[in-house]
Amino acid sequence: MMRLGLVCFFSFVWLSDCAPPTCYSRALDLSKEVMDLLDKIHTFHRTKTCAEVLPTIFIDVHNACITAKLRDLLYVVMNHPSQQCRERPRMVLLKRKVQSLHTIITRICYRDLVFFSDDCQAIDTGHSNPYYAEDRLQLLQEER
Repeated sequence: MMRLGLVCFFSFVWLSDCAPPTCYSRALDLSKEVMDLLDKIHTFHRTKTCAEVLPTIFIDVHNACITAKLRDLLYVVMNHPSQQCRERPRMVLLKRKVQSLHTIITRICYRDLVFFSDDCQAIDTGHSNPYYAEDRLQLLQEER
């Protein structure tokens, strides 16, 4: 009887870790995968020349500009000037992951994601400029 209780307990603990990913967590995970893959493409000797055409992108799923930037990246990957680069396995994988991320952000998680900024330059440079709303700006001016 004690064994049956332990087996049930450990099977429950094992199953509790198997919760399905939320839309938000999937978008975060996939954005990290795309960034890691882009890093590999930029550093790997066989795909380094292919990466020269790719735009610089720092993926932030909390930035409202991400959909346009992902669409631009996808366009460049799909229409790469070199047929040889388009057929490279890492480039094909990049295309598939960017398509998936774009679909998740624009369709599947459309109302679930919250965009905290619309700083398009932050996606290009990786540096976010602070944005002050009118009420915060007014407080800053009054403090001076």
